[in-house]
Amino acid sequence: MYEHLLPVAYSLGAGFLFALGTHFISLGMRHSDPQTGALIDIGASTLCFWLLLPFLIEWHYWLTAATAIFIAVGFFRPFMSASLGAWGVRYLGPTLTSTVSATTPFFGAGFGVLLLGEHLTLPIAAGTAAIIFGMVLLSYRGKVKVAWPVWALLFPLGAAIVRAGANSFNKVGLEFVPSPYYAGLVTFTVSFIIALGVQGARGVAMPNFRTSPGLLWFVAAGIIHALAVTFVNFALQISDVIIVLPLISTYPLFALLLSLLVFKREILSARTIVAVSLVIPGVLLIAISR
Repeated sequence: MYEHLLPVAYSLGAGFLFALGTHFISLGMRHSDPQTGALIDIGASTLCFWLLLPFLIEWHYWLTAATAIFIAVGFFRPFMSASLGAWGVRYLGPTLTSTVSATTPFFGAGFGVLLLGEHLTLPIAAGTAAIIFGMVLLSYRGKVKVAWPVWALLFPLGAAIVRAGANSFNKVGLEFVPSPYYAGLVTFTVSFIIALGVQGARGVAMPNFRTSPGLLWFVAAGIIHALAVTFVNFALQISDVIIVLPLISTYPLFALLLSLLVFKREILSARTIVAVSLVIPGVLLIAISR
């Protein structure tokens, strides 16, 4: 009876986990730089998938077309999308970067309709628009860098396109091999290898957890992200990209709620209330469209 709500639950669950992972990364950033944090984060996620290999993945998966698709996705996400986001913050600041990144569901709709032949209904379009506007409102803090080059917008836009495209191609791969775990294993393994290469090219020493135990926050984030990505892949396996991506994109709202209720870093504002009043109806519109 409630099968149509399962992808909604998976997607919102992933959004919550991504938000929790963001807070863990923020705690880890007190002890290291973003590149090292990304390496540990992706490495911990990769290890989680490899530990599940004997129990959840069949060996013949490696010989399917899905492997090539997931390898290709691994070259772009999560490492490239995270790097583009970091460069966006460097040139544009966190406010404008977060606001532009909120367009991910828009690009997801484009990939879903043009690449996968999904049908964009009026409730889904209205719900997606409400979520995007809510996330933009939530991200905007009223203070934006004045002097920034126009081309720097390509960084957060590129990150949004990479995220949308990666999820779309993952859905294609899942049609060949219906294993959300395998998709995560391959993409994160490739991304981790790239992250290791970048770390080596930077000439930076490998992380030392004995001298800096605060790095364990990145490990916690990686474990959370492995579960979040698995939820995303489960949702993509049974639903459309145009439904899954807008719901995942609510993670800034969960991040704010965690800041308010758990980490005590935020205070409730009128902007937050308006954003919530946009996001919740948007989620409901997408849910009933199922």
